[in-house]
Amino acid sequence: MPAQKSLQAFLAAARAALTAPPSKRPAPLHFVVGNESADLDSLCSTLFLAYFRSHSPPHALHIPLCHLPRDDLALRPEFSATLKHAAITEDDVLTLSELPGADSLKPEDTRWVLVDHNAMTGKLGQVYGDRVFGCIDHHDDEGTVPRDAEPRVIEKCGSCMSLVVEYCRETWQTLAQENRDDAEAARVNAQLAYLALAPILIDTNNLGNKTKTTAHDERAVAIAEAHLSPFSFASPSSSLSAKSESDSGYDRARFFAELSALKEDVSRMSFRDVLRKDYKEWDEGDVKLGTSSVPQSFAFLVRKAGGEAAFVRELEDWGARKGLDVVTVLTTSKEGGEFRRELLVWARTGPEVVAAVKKFAEGDGKERLGLETWGDGKLDAEDGEGSWRRCWTQARLENSRKQIAPMLRDALKGAKA
Repeated sequence: MPAQKSLQAFLAAARAALTAPPSKRPAPLHFVVGNESADLDSLCSTLFLAYFRSHSPPHALHIPLCHLPRDDLALRPEFSATLKHAAITEDDVLTLSELPGADSLKPEDTRWVLVDHNAMTGKLGQVYGDRVFGCIDHHDDEGTVPRDAEPRVIEKCGSCMSLVVEYCRETWQTLAQENRDDAEAARVNAQLAYLALAPILIDTNNLGNKTKTTAHDERAVAIAEAHLSPFSFASPSSSLSAKSESDSGYDRARFFAELSALKEDVSRMSFRDVLRKDYKEWDEGDVKLGTSSVPQSFAFLVRKAGGEAAFVRELEDWGARKGLDVVTVLTTSKEGGEFRRELLVWARTGPEVVAAVKKFAEGDGKERLGLETWGDGKLDAEDGEGSWRRCWTQARLENSRKQIAPMLRDALKGAKA
């Protein structure tokens, strides 16, 4: 097995391979990419899996591609903080902005492994969707990744990273054992541990969300935490310099609190940035569904906009900008220490779309989500022609976008915008 590289050295090698002239570029190029929402789970899982796939036989370099433009990294301070714990920065990672055009990087010269999704979507999927050769994911299986793909891991758990850590466990243990007398390698493994822990703790509420946390998540945390002693990581306050365990030891609750505070703070963002920070969309026939996950309540968003009417105008502008037939906003918040979910769905483009969304609300919405009217119906509206909007509180807290988006997509099948 080749010598263990630091994350920074690994990313430098990936950048060199991606940006080399076509005549000098290795072929095929192997990529790992997360889903379009580019949340902490997708981004960290991309880096982690690419690193360990590159250190596993046949040792083909895997390029981790963050599924967002470079400018959008600024919307994810929790990711930036995680990178600092891993002794790298935003400048080290690769994004869609660095991906060559299809005229230069032909689909047949690529191989893709997906993390945190199992169907490549968006512009990337339009060009490279037929070049997917593996996936590790915790969403519903859409049946697009070949059954004989390697890897092909699709199982339910709180964080996709948990499945990635379990998949990479043997390689990680081998690397650590082979380099057990190398202090720098131990430090690198500690940095990798923080990269792994960040999304798992965020997605499972520090393993405290019993409806989301699974044995996969608990095992992955144990695996990662085992690599944190005796060396700690480069802390954000240390200018990326390594500190001793006694100087900055690992504290799971403190690490979780740091990342949570950064993820939930959208106070300085524009409304467009709030809605696009954690955004995913799907096309069901000719109906486009857009979903924005927001880590604040509708009460917060209404206050931020300056009232209900102003908030609705922001949603209308967003729907028009994205060309959406259905605008969906899913919120999470902690009011008085109590975790809450809310949901808004706006069918905008005709009676068939309205009928499909009503079917969702009256079926899965009531039965599986426990939806109840939010704010005495202040955000509800319909015009009797082609627009219908409802906002609810959600009693069944175990259901996130991972469950709600498939419900909406199923309801929209066959509808015409």
